[in-house]
Amino acid sequence: MTTHTRPTQKASFVVTNAVFIGRSFRHSLRNTEALVMAIMLPIMLMLLFTYVFGGAIDSSGDYVNYVVPGIILLCAGFGSSSTAVDVANDMTNGIIDRFQTMPIQSLSVVTGHVVASLARNLFATGVVFGVALLVGFRPTANVVEWIGAVIVITLFILTFTWLFAAIGLVAGSPTAASGYGFLLLFLPYLSSAFVPIDTMPAWLRGVANNQPMTPIIETIRGLLTGTPIDDRAWWAIGWCLLILCVSILWGLWAFRKKAGRR
Repeated sequence: MTTHTRPTQKASFVVTNAVFIGRSFRHSLRNTEALVMAIMLPIMLMLLFTYVFGGAIDSSGDYVNYVVPGIILLCAGFGSSSTAVDVANDMTNGIIDRFQTMPIQSLSVVTGHVVASLARNLFATGVVFGVALLVGFRPTANVVEWIGAVIVITLFILTFTWLFAAIGLVAGSPTAASGYGFLLLFLPYLSSAFVPIDTMPAWLRGVANNQPMTPIIETIRGLLTGTPIDDRAWWAIGWCLLILCVSILWGLWAFRKKAGRR
């Protein structure tokens, strides 16, 4: 008696990604400590800079309007950094080998983490922004400027989430991924996030003026509070798109090298 086996049909791109996005969301809901820390750390920093350092930096009491854009990006960066740990954990615990035996596109495990992280960090950013309003932040943006600010913030989160995902793919362990990601979180401190660049030493101004965070922060600050933006918006978008493209290509290369072409 001859038996015929039907060839296994590979799951579609949409279905596969939907499943892995749902998986990442469930992991986020179970890991409430990471989500709480991603929200609480920026809030504590904002309160620290506003109420402890703010009077010394700007005695007019308007420092909160200056510091909030930087805090928002710090919140987004800190939340995105957990993606490196999540991806590294999947790459080292053997689950990728299991996914490779299934009729799915195993790279979707990475895109699932990216999409879930983007949604999670947009929520955390919204909470931080709400607290900023409570402590005195008063934006002057109109509807168009609000939309522009949200687009820039979303692009920033997407960019750095993919960057951290790529770091997670090349890291040897979740601990190493966490350490590499932590180094990137120092970039806002070397920008105009907390103090004007012209107050820095001359040798440090060159670093602050020519790194990605400064134009991104100044663009968000200009959109929300009406400060001059000049050509910084183009630099902000250009930096984000460049880092995003490099991160995606780097991530694809690293995934295929570690997990094989699927």
